Amino acid sequence: MCRDKKRIKEDLKRVYTHFPILKKRSRQLAGSLSGGEQQMLAMGRALMPRPKLFLLDELSLGLAPILVQKTAQIIKEIHQEGTTIFLVEQNAYLALKMSDRGYVLETGKVVLQGRTEDLLRDERVKKAYLGQA
Repeated sequence: MCRDKKRIKEDLKRVYTHFPILKKRSRQLAGSLSGGEQQMLAMGRALMPRPKLFLLDELSLGLAPILVQKTAQIIKEIHQEGTTIFLVEQNAYLALKMSDRGYVLETGKVVLQGRTEDLLRDERVKKAYLGQA
């Protein structure tokens, strides 16, 4: 565990920059936060040790659409800062719009993979996962 108070302050400032609502709620018990705020808190805690890889499972699950879009933007910012993002997401459109590369799984097996722009143009992906014909 990092005991460098200056680094902890820097990391906390970074988390609060991404999730300003957490600064407003910093004196509130985690269990009393809304579902979206709890997800932000979990993400913020995971970012504190400056991970090289950030794994997210079902980013959009249970969140209001506006919060999903805001969180997606924050994830893009975290990636731009140099953290690799590994996103597991059933919302194929969201996942492909956020990523550089995609893997499509069916019953636990990779059935398609490639650059996201290629997957977004793939007729199989359009039909089966994006609701387009």
